[in-house]
Amino acid sequence: MNELRSLEIMDTTLRDGEQTSGVSFNADEKLGVAKLLLKSVKVDRLEVASARVSEGEFQTVKRITKWAEENGMIDKIEVLGFIDGKASLDWIYKSGARVVNLLSKGSLKHLQGQLRKTPGQHVQDVKDAVAYAEELGIKVNLYLEDWSNGMLTSRDYVWYLLDELQNENIQRFMLPDTLGVMNQVQAFDFCYACRERYPKLHFDFHAHNDYDLALANVYSSVLAGVNGIHTTVNGLGERAGNAPLASVVGVIKDHLSRQINVNEEKINTVSRIVETFSGVRIPANKPLVGENVFTQTCGVHADGDSKDDLYFNRLMPERFGRERKYALGKTSGKANIKKNLEELGMTLEEETMKKVTQKVIELGDKKESVTTEDLPYIVSDVLNQSMEEMPIVIKHYSLSLSKGMRPFASVNLEINGQMHEGTASGDGQYDAFMNAIWSVYEQLGKDRPVLKDYFVRIPPGGKTDALVETLITWDFNGREFKTRGLDPDQVEAAIKATARMLNLLEQQNNVEYKKIKTE
Repeated sequence: MNELRSLEIMDTTLRDGEQTSGVSFNADEKLGVAKLLLKSVKVDRLEVASARVSEGEFQTVKRITKWAEENGMIDKIEVLGFIDGKASLDWIYKSGARVVNLLSKGSLKHLQGQLRKTPGQHVQDVKDAVAYAEELGIKVNLYLEDWSNGMLTSRDYVWYLLDELQNENIQRFMLPDTLGVMNQVQAFDFCYACRERYPKLHFDFHAHNDYDLALANVYSSVLAGVNGIHTTVNGLGERAGNAPLASVVGVIKDHLSRQINVNEEKINTVSRIVETFSGVRIPANKPLVGENVFTQTCGVHADGDSKDDLYFNRLMPERFGRERKYALGKTSGKANIKKNLEELGMTLEEETMKKVTQKVIELGDKKESVTTEDLPYIVSDVLNQSMEEMPIVIKHYSLSLSKGMRPFASVNLEINGQMHEGTASGDGQYDAFMNAIWSVYEQLGKDRPVLKDYFVRIPPGGKTDALVETLITWDFNGREFKTRGLDPDQVEAAIKATARMLNLLEQQNNVEYKKIKTE
């Protein structure tokens, strides 16, 4: 029944996504995300706030609408409004927004239990709000709050509401699974019923993920013929969240072959930005944007990829601004290791490769994490150089912190048996320590990496004496890698991660030097 029409994507990260527990975006963050979603990701519409929340929210919406007006996008900015006489609509008008997503009651239970009104009274309130919005030049979309329960328990009320409002000046009727109660069969049946009964109306579907069925319900709703889908970046939202933008785009394009305007290459960028602003980390296995989702672990898969891309699917990482990687562990084969060595610019003889493969499997079998950056150590161990004999040893260091003075560091560094000393100040103790290290490197004319990211965490439930894990991301000549340090002291943990980075680079240089001499 469903011709392949273009499908609208409305993102509500800045409204519904901000209802995630503990998440609150400031004005600059909201404006930045709005610009990214509209200009780079190219979603069709953006719900940015709820009316009458606070003065700060009002000023934020004014900044967003000012930018949108200047860039010809004012009709893409939407604000949730309430049926409260003129109050919400006046707030929205003064904020500069020109589209309201009006919140009506989509189930009889919500209408009677919350508003204490009859269906006829509620319909009249909606009509009055639509008429006043028209006076102000504000376009109206209508949310049918708790619509999924309405279809389950009071369908006659839903039909009454739509019968009475179908000829009003309402652009879109938005069908939310507010409490996340539906499964994919119900999503299809309910959306199909609305489309069949009201073929001329525009319907959006708004999923929640309480049963981990948000994406399945989106799939079914599109199959049933809805005109638009609501998403949030990284699936943020109240309780278990909403349908994730990245997953929705992948499913719609690859499984439903529907035309959408979203630029999928920019999805990973906005996901990382929202992760930073929200403080909600992206799970490593989250589809399309998680750290591990384009990483092959099984050696058979890596071998198949090398021979004829046998384990690729349509979700190519390049589509989403990502790249494919090959993990190392007990299921690794020579193909995994070869691909990781290629990333490091290294090649090995066949016999050495077998020994390195066996070593990686042994480490993985002990449940030790094996990374690409570990390979130079493993190669060196196989070539009869002890992994404990680090080419760089931080022999001594002293850190000072005094009120009113810049932190200061002094470091004694042993590099391939030669002692070196560096001193420096910095903006913090670790910054001073790094400046002291780099002063030594500058004396020796050695290249150094750039610190890209610094992440600290303690185990859940940890107290002040808990171990601290520091994860530092480095970039060296265009190659990005990570090192970890673990210690009860945060600065000590960072120093351990840094020592590992220094040795990884030096070990790699030494291995490459030996290889050149052998050749």
